[in-house]
Amino acid sequence: YDGKCPVCAGTVRWIRENEISGSFTLMPCQSEQRRSRHPEVNRADCMKAMHLVLPDGTVFIGEQALPHILSRIKGYRFIVPLFRLPGAAPLSRIAYRWFADRRYRIAAILSHLAGNRRRPA
Repeated sequence: YDGKCPVCAGTVRWIRENEISGSFTLMPCQSEQRRSRHPEVNRADCMKAMHLVLPDGTVFIGEQALPHILSRIKGYRFIVPLFRLPGAAPLSRIAYRWFADRRYRIAAILSHLAGNRRRPA
């Protein structure tokens, strides 16, 4: 994940709080840990989309990782079959790319909205 992206960091916090114990070792694309443990994950590619590396070395990228992540999150396994519905693959790819390409703008909007909620009326 992009360690400098506020939305990504928030998602990582949520995953850590809700994962089935020991399911993930989460590391930013920018980290030395990622470079040494997973040299097969190119930093530039990692900055474009999250990568999930399974213990057997299988790598899932972007929207392909989502069902594998959700299957390891408490209370979210029921969503996984939705990714197998007809048309789900192209829709999830489009949605993921749209979001990933705009993550910093989305983070800025969310930050602005959160700031407005804190102000007294």
